[in-house]
Formats: sequence, structure tokens, C-alpha cells
Amino acid sequence: MSAAAVDIDGGVRASVPSPRKGGGARWSSAKSLVTKSGVRPVDNVLAAAVVALVGFGVVMVYSSSAFEATVRFGDAQHYVKRQAAYAVMALVGMWLTSRLDYRRLRPLTYPALAAVIGLLGLTIAGFGHRAGNAYRWLTLGPIHVQPSEMAKVALCLWLSYSLSKKAEKVKAFWIGFVPHLVILGVLMALCLKQPDFGSAFVLAMITFALMFVAGVRLPHIIVSFVAFAAAAIILVRLSPYRMARWMAFSNMDEHLQGLAYQPFQSVMSFGSGGLTGLGLGRGYQVLYLPEAHTDFIAAIIGEELGFLGILGLCATYGVIVWRGVKIALAADDDYGSYIAFGLSTLLGTQVLLNLAVAMAIMPTKGLTLPFISYGGSSLLVSAVSIGVLLNISRHRPEKAVKKAIEPKGPVQSASAVIATAAEEGT
Repeated sequence: MSAAAVDIDGGVRASVPSPRKGGGARWSSAKSLVTKSGVRPVDNVLAAAVVALVGFGVVMVYSSSAFEATVRFGDAQHYVKRQAAYAVMALVGMWLTSRLDYRRLRPLTYPALAAVIGLLGLTIAGFGHRAGNAYRWLTLGPIHVQPSEMAKVALCLWLSYSLSKKAEKVKAFWIGFVPHLVILGVLMALCLKQPDFGSAFVLAMITFALMFVAGVRLPHIIVSFVAFAAAAIILVRLSPYRMARWMAFSNMDEHLQGLAYQPFQSVMSFGSGGLTGLGLGRGYQVLYLPEAHTDFIAAIIGEELGFLGILGLCATYGVIVWRGVKIALAADDDYGSYIAFGLSTLLGTQVLLNLAVAMAIMPTKGLTLPFISYGGSSLLVSAVSIGVLLNISRHRPEKAVKKAIEPKGPVQSASAVIATAAEEGT
């Protein structure tokens, strides 16, 4: 009797007897019993939280951009139409990525890293689209692409691949520490040249977090972190515009009509919202707050939905990070575990930085609020990242899969049903 492989939960394959002529119906029934007795294909809590945030983001983009869109384009729905299209593409991308085995990303690691380095290089080589004082976007017809968003995910994938491949060798200085710091330095230098200080900081946090999780020696991490912090201080002091921003942040009362205008108006938004907010579409700060639908959309949420709205938003992000960490701990291999930890760190760090800037706890950084802020690059990259997390949640250790498909009580096991069906077909 020949053997056939039955795919259980998209990854674990078990050899079972193949049916002979005459047992087709019973074989289909037995195979259906095996495949349907497994655990749910993805983490439903994570998926639901992300879908809810994407939908909420479309609503808030409309609420925060209608006035500006009317003044600039004569169409109150100008921004929300685009955001809705981005949202649909993001959800489709998330679904497609969740169906792609994350282990197939390994061969794409170096091409993806090389691609983002090349794209970042183009932004500073004269091909970048200027917005404000930064060249962070590349223009492809009507589409603006932000390579730094892709760089965060590409770095996470490369670090996960490299650290999992080196295993215990990560404790060696020249093997587990220096190469990762070199790649980080290249990406950070390209981001700082745009300039994009916020993305450079996020890249550093991803790297240090993954090296810590992988077991790189703690003294190496601490020394390098201190060195990077010192370098950041020097960069601020040597850069006139960064120093001006810092002075405006430190003495906001003296720069209310200058560089402190935006963070001051943002804080006013949070303050006017109170406990429950003024109601959707009833905020007044959209008239005064620049970039209300992009980097500072959290301020409009605070004004229109109040403290409870911000609390609910933070709780939802907390659920996403929690599920990401849980997926990392239950991953089938180190590669999947590191990817999940890295993407969770990426999301959590960016949320904390965006909220800190919106509340004037930190100087402005130009980072979007994931899934909420207007813009296609951030939304699409964030959704694809969640798709990778969802796919990792599909794959569990063999023991967990066996436990999930084993029937409880005296019911005949699925493997016995398959064997019986095959024998009856002889």
C-alpha cells in the first residue's frame, strides 16, 4: 500500500496510507476530519484588533481632514477616499501575506535589504520628494513611497534570519554583534541624511531588542546603546534645525508662534477633549493643528473621543503587541520567533513615539500612528507585517498540533479512520 502526505494546518505533514479504488467517499470524509480538527488557522484576536483599527482609522481620517480637504481641493472626502482605498489594499495584502508561509521569506532576506538600501539612497541622491524639510518619499506617478517604512520590516527580517542562523555564535563579538551593528549603522545613516531621526531611532530599537532576545552579550548591547545615545546628542547639537526644535520643545511658551506651534495646538486638543470628548466631527482643533490627519491624528482622537477614546486606542495597541509576543513565544522555530518579536517591537515603539510627540512629551519626529494616520506606505507596510505575524500564528510545534487534532474521550482517532477507510477501499 502506497503512502500519501496529508497537510495538517498548513505545515505539519503526516504520512498515511493512500486509498485504493472504491474508497474515495470514505477517504474524503476521513481527510476532512483530520483537516477540520486542527486549531484555527490564524490568531483571530490579532486579526480582529487590526481590522478594527484600520476601519477606525478611515473614520478618523475623514473627521480630521474634511476641513482641509474642502479648503485645498473643494472636496471634503478627498483624503478619506484615498485612505479607504489604501485600507482595502492593506487588508487584502494582510490576508495574502497570512497565507504565505513565513519560512519562504528566507531567500528574499538579502534582496529586500539591498532594495531598501537602494531606495533610501535614491531619496538622498536627488530623487526624493520633499515634504517639509525632509526628502523621505519617492514619487511613482501619483503614488508616494516612503522607503524608511519598508526598511524597518526589511531590517527585522534580516536580523531574524541572521540571528537564527548563527544560533549560539551570537555571543561572539565579531559574529553575533558587529555585523548587525554595521547594517544598522548603514540604514540609520541613510535615514538621518533625509533627515528622518524618528525612523533611525525605531531601527535602533528593533536591532537592540532582537539582539537581546537572541542572546547577544548584554555588555555589548549596553555599550553600543550608550554610544548611540551619545551620538544622537551630538547630532542634535551639531544640527541647527534639530537644536532649534529642541529649544522650542524645552521652552514652548517662548515659541508658541514658531516651532512650538504644532505641539502646543496638539496639547490643546487633548485638553479640550476631557473625559469623553466633544464627539466625532465636532473638534475645533482641525482648524488650527497642522497635519491633523497624519502625524498628529492622535490629538484629534483625544479631542473628539476624550481620555476614554485614547485609553481604548492604547488598549487595542496593547492587545496587538501582546498577541505578537504570544505568537513569538509559541513559534515553531527561532526564525519565526524573532520575526514576531521584531515586528511587535516595531509596532509598539512607533505607537509610543507617536503618542509621546502628540502629547508634547518628546520633540516632533514625523512618525505616523500605525493603522490610523493618513498615508498608504505606513498602512500597507503595517498590514503586511501583521500578515506575517498571522502566518506565524498558523504554525505551532508538532506537539501542539497533535494535541489539537487528537479527539477527546473514546472517539476513534483520525489516523485510525484514515487507515480503516483505506483498507475498506481494497
